[in-house]
Amino acid sequence: MNIIGLSGSLSAPSRTRALVAAVLGEISRQTGHGGPLIDLADIAADLGRTLGSFVLPPAIEAAHGQLRAADLIVIGVPVYKASYPGAFKHFLDLLDPKVLEGKSAILMATGGSDQHALILEHQLRALTSYLGIYSAPKTLFARDTDFSDYRLASPAIAERVALVAGQARRLLRTPAAHGLAEAA
Repeated sequence: MNIIGLSGSLSAPSRTRALVAAVLGEISRQTGHGGPLIDLADIAADLGRTLGSFVLPPAIEAAHGQLRAADLIVIGVPVYKASYPGAFKHFLDLLDPKVLEGKSAILMATGGSDQHALILEHQLRALTSYLGIYSAPKTLFARDTDFSDYRLASPAIAERVALVAGQARRLLRTPAAHGLAEAA
């Protein structure tokens, strides 16, 4: 099982990164399988200078390689002006859209108010569906007030972390997640 986290925030430190790390940790606790975290903040400079996928900087190519090898992707994005960051979309646009087909994902977002939670269903699920990624039925949204010093501080969000990790565990048991079902 290959699990990878993807934080779409360009900030460091980041509440989004903390949320993705918390879910990765809980998945590891529940399944015994952990994985690395791709933090777009770490590759933002390369990402901003990359205009096309014909020649990718090594850091972006390595991150794309981790996504291609993943069975499950824990995706977290911050909400900026009612959407995910353009750099996050650009990072995915640099990938061949077919390379993520059949993978599974947990979808999460962070933002200032509950109204930002709509991004999960209206934008992030639509994007991952276009890419052929199966996403868990439950998503996770955390407000800025659910964190203290960039650490989760909300018992309610901790419960949601456990819930989505449980869904990840079930997604990882499906035949598609193990490369066993490719017939269509």
